[in-house]
Amino acid sequence: MSKSKRPSKTAFKKFESPFKDYWTKQNFIFLGIGLLLIIAGYYLMSISPWDNPTALNFSPIVLLIAYAVVIPISILYKKKK
Repeated sequence: MSKSKRPSKTAFKKFESPFKDYWTKQNFIFLGIGLLLIIAGYYLMSISPWDNPTALNFSPIVLLIAYAVVIPISILYKKKK
């Protein structure tokens, strides 16, 4: 039986991901702000009694801003070079 040839180590080029440097400090800051807004929204929702204006009006607005605006900004934001 013949031995199969292994390609040399120099034949392999390291593949660099185009997303290597995508998440910058700014993205993590936006993500942290979004998570804090989500926590604040659920906290506002948990304030008793259940029919107070804070739980019914303000907390859904805070959660909507967090889920629909800030979290997508943290994912899609990329600095222009």
